[in-house]
Amino acid sequence: MPRRITHFETHDIRFPTSLTGDGSDAMNTDCDYSSAYVTIFTDGDEPLVGHGMTFTIGRGTDIVCQAIAALANRLVGLNPEDLFKNMGKAYDYVSADSQLRWIGPEKGVIHIAAGAVNNALWDMFARSRGKPLWKLVVDMTPEKLVDATVFRYITDALTPEEALAMLKAREEGKKEREAIVRKDGYPAYITSAGWLGYSDEKVARLTKEAVAAGFNHFKMKVGADLASDLRRGRVIRSIIDDPQFLLQGSQGLDPDSPALQGKNAGPTGAVLMIDANQIWDVPQAIQYVKDLSEIKPWFIEEPTAPDDILGHAAIRRALKPYGIGVATGEHAHNRMVFKQLLQADAIDVCQIDSCRLAGVSEVLSVLLLAAKFGVPVCPHAGGVGLCEYVVHLSAIDYIAISGTMERNVLEFADHLHEHFLYPSSINSKGRYNVPLNPAEGYSIEMHKQSIAEYEWPNGSYWMNRRNNGN
Repeated sequence: MPRRITHFETHDIRFPTSLTGDGSDAMNTDCDYSSAYVTIFTDGDEPLVGHGMTFTIGRGTDIVCQAIAALANRLVGLNPEDLFKNMGKAYDYVSADSQLRWIGPEKGVIHIAAGAVNNALWDMFARSRGKPLWKLVVDMTPEKLVDATVFRYITDALTPEEALAMLKAREEGKKEREAIVRKDGYPAYITSAGWLGYSDEKVARLTKEAVAAGFNHFKMKVGADLASDLRRGRVIRSIIDDPQFLLQGSQGLDPDSPALQGKNAGPTGAVLMIDANQIWDVPQAIQYVKDLSEIKPWFIEEPTAPDDILGHAAIRRALKPYGIGVATGEHAHNRMVFKQLLQADAIDVCQIDSCRLAGVSEVLSVLLLAAKFGVPVCPHAGGVGLCEYVVHLSAIDYIAISGTMERNVLEFADHLHEHFLYPSSINSKGRYNVPLNPAEGYSIEMHKQSIAEYEWPNGSYWMNRRNNGN
C-alpha cells in the first residue's frame, strides 16, 4: 500500500529575545523571535515526516498556526509521492482552496502559512531521498527543476522555456561548483553586532569578535536617530577598517578585487551595509542615507515600504551618485513583487526570505528571475530558523542557477541555533558550512525539548514567567 499523509501538528514557539535587544531595529523595537511550526506525518511501514516553519516576532504567531492548519488539512489523505513528482503543481494545490485564497491571494498570513506547509513538504521529500534539501534540488535534471518552479504571473519576465535554457547552460561546471562550496563554504555577512538596541560598547565588542571570526561583511540597523547611527557606524568602521583586528595571520581582502567592486569596501576589504526596516517615506530615505554617506555603506536595505516598487527605484536613482545601492526582499511577499522590482531597475541586491515566499518552489522562481536580470541574491536570515533554511537556497543558486557566489553574501545571526537538530554553522573563514548530513532534509527540525519549553502559552519557560509575575 502506498503511504498516505495522515495528520499534522502545529506549534506556536516564541523565544524572549526582546529581553536582550536581539533583533531590534527602527521599526521592530521589541522582537520575540518566534516560529509558526508544522510537522506533517505519513503512515506506512517506514513512515515519512516533514518539518516546516515560518518566522514571526511574537504576537500573531497563533494566527499563522491557524492558517497553517487550514492549508495542511488539504494534504491529509494524499500520497506524498504524487506530490513529489511535480512540486510546482504541489505548490499550486496547497494554495488552490478558493475560499482560503480569497484572504490573500498569495500575500499576508495565508501566504507565509503556505510557506511553512510547502517547506515541510520539501523537507519530507529530501528526507525520503536521504539528501539535504540543496543536494536534492541540484541533482534534479533541468526539466525536473522547471517542474518544481512556480511560473504563474511571471511569464512576462521569465518563461519556463527560458528557465530551462538557463538551467541547461549551467549544467556544465555543476560538479566543480558543488566541490568548491563543499570545501570553502558559502560567503556570509553578520548582523548580530549591529542591532539597534545594543550599547556602543556591545557593538564594538561584537564587531571585534566578528572580524576575528573571519567576517568581512557587516550590517547595522539604522533609522531611529541620525546622530546615533553616525556614531555607531563610525565605531564599526573604526574596527573593520583597522588591520590590527583582523583574524590572526590575515591580510584582509584587496578592496579593488572583483568581488568587492561597487561595495564601498574599506582599506582591509571590509564592507558595511545598513538596514532601515521600512521606517522612511521615499524623500526621507533619500536624505537620511545621503547624511550617512560618510560611513560608506554598500547598500541601504528596506528603505521604505516593501511593496513600493517605484519608490525603491526613485531611491536607487537618487543614491547612485553616492555609490550606495538599494536592497530589499525580506518582506516582498511573493514572486510578483520581485518581478516588478527587477523590471523597474529598483534594486541592486535581491534579498529573498525562505518562508515569506511560500516555500522552495516560489524561491526557485525568484532565484531564476534574479539570475536572468543579473542581480545578486543575498538572502535574509536574521530570525529563528532562517539561517538553517537559507544556506540550502544559496547553495542551489550557486550550483544550479546563477553559477556565481563572487558578489553574494548570505546573512548570519548567531541566535537560537541550539534549538535545532542540525544547526547552521560558520567556518574559520566567516563562511557558512554547507549541510552534508543525509538525514537532515531542510535542516529545520527542532529539539522536542525546545518546543516543550518555549511553546506559547503553556511551555515551561512561559509558565515560569507567569508564575513569577513576569
